[in-house]
Amino acid sequence: MNRLATIVAGLGGLLIVAVGVFLFVGGTPVGVMNTELGEIVIEFYPDVAPNHVANWKKLARDGFFDGTTFHRVAPGFVIQGGDPNSRDIDPYNDGLGGPGWFVDQEFNDVPHERGIVSMARGEAINSAGSQFFICLDDLPRLDGLYTVFGRVIEGMDTVDAIVALPLHPEMPERSLDPVRIIEASVQTRYRLPLIGEFRF
Repeated sequence: MNRLATIVAGLGGLLIVAVGVFLFVGGTPVGVMNTELGEIVIEFYPDVAPNHVANWKKLARDGFFDGTTFHRVAPGFVIQGGDPNSRDIDPYNDGLGGPGWFVDQEFNDVPHERGIVSMARGEAINSAGSQFFICLDDLPRLDGLYTVFGRVIEGMDTVDAIVALPLHPEMPERSLDPVRIIEASVQTRYRLPLIGEFRF
């Protein structure tokens, strides 16, 4: 009996070590936005847009997105956020703010389909900063013009809830009461046999 207990204890120890190793090397970073209507989780595409992914992660870790809103809501097109100006009470400066720097374009072959996360920019192709948009439909006309850096893997129901809110009667493409990002963070997502998927 003692021998059996020793074997079981040894196997348990090996399992703990194996899980520990997996947690150390087997996770995938994801972007998590906790909004007033629920979570939105983004899978990153560092293979095609490494600088944009690094930029979004830095901004999230620095708390840059916290308290900003999805200031642009265009049903059938996109919702857009990431503007620090959206924290104030002036709706007319929304869409004009940024982090104080630009990220050079990393246009790629990933199509702008429903759930894709891409960077907004001005007329200059290298003018992306902090503002990003989530596609509400397949939008091939945007392909090759904006940098795709991720995709929503959880929370499209939250995105759809944002779109479903009443729009401002005098300001097209704006919610009457824009939804706030309470906190944005970078977490690690794991998939373990028997345990399933989790992140922290």
